[in-house]
Amino acid sequence: MVCKTVRDGLECPFMTVKGCSFNGGICHEIVEQCNGCNRGAQYQSGWYCAACPDPSLKWKNGNCNLASHIASVSSQNKSKLNPLKASKRKKR
Repeated sequence: MVCKTVRDGLECPFMTVKGCSFNGGICHEIVEQCNGCNRGAQYQSGWYCAACPDPSLKWKNGNCNLASHIASVSSQNKSKLNPLKASKRKKR
């Protein structure tokens, strides 16, 4: 349904006939860690995340999985070594 609280005129999965069904009845503003993310959108009442109604929960256990401004660092590409072949190479 169309949001009538924060994102006036946009589709919202939490909006029902009775109003906003999200916890507290309204979306929460972005937190400090969200600054620089492409998903942040400014509405009349402030900055809100376009993907998540409560961004503070996404940052609770580390980095937000939806954050576009955080680059995940992949670990080194460690090739697995066969222990049998490694022991034969060691004997040479």
